[in-house]
Amino acid sequence: MSKKMYTEGEYLEKNPTWHTQDSHFKTRQILDMIEKNAIQPTSICEVGCGAGEILNQLHSQMSDNVSFTGYEISPQAFEICDQKNKERLQYNLKDVLQDDKAFFDLVLVMDVIEHVEDYLNFLRELKKKGEYKIFRIPLDLSVKTIFQQCTHILTERKTVGHIHYFTKELALAALEDTGYEIVDCFFTPLITYLRDNSLKLKIKRLPANIMFKFNEDATARIFGGYSLMVLAR
Repeated sequence: MSKKMYTEGEYLEKNPTWHTQDSHFKTRQILDMIEKNAIQPTSICEVGCGAGEILNQLHSQMSDNVSFTGYEISPQAFEICDQKNKERLQYNLKDVLQDDKAFFDLVLVMDVIEHVEDYLNFLRELKKKGEYKIFRIPLDLSVKTIFQQCTHILTERKTVGHIHYFTKELALAALEDTGYEIVDCFFTPLITYLRDNSLKLKIKRLPANIMFKFNEDATARIFGGYSLMVLAR
């Protein structure tokens, strides 16, 4: 059922931009992780690349010796990203796990595993496809979301197809249980908070922003509103 959401047009109908407007923030987070850990990939793949804008922006900001490959299973998303093909940047309407020749220095998995029905097997198989992986995982579970009777989680389930829900601890445990070595991780605000600079939201998030300076883990666990960037191998 979840796969049909992406292959038969439902996801595009509910998310007509395919989150292209978020690509700038996600690209910056990827570059921060690469720079922080001094890795120098020459081949980068994105799994579930959607509209392809993250790879397009990385292509314009990284060295000319880096090649980029996107994999997407949605025909609707592929129609968008296929228009961005260029030298050193290629998109494929294909499941990367079905590509026997696929192996890259760095594999990007940005907001993907929460959509995959059998995400543990997906993670095990994906490990074979590259040396390093960068995951971005939304932390939908918090004291706040549970106290609100999971209304936010249920909305995300209907509109963007999240069918698995994580805290930092659960996300890292899933990666370790499927054979990954965690190299680095850091919290990042949800894109909706990065885009919205309204005074109302700033006041609403003030307690979380203050607490975050003193205890990041507890803030994410209590207030929510964060994703986890993870570098693994």
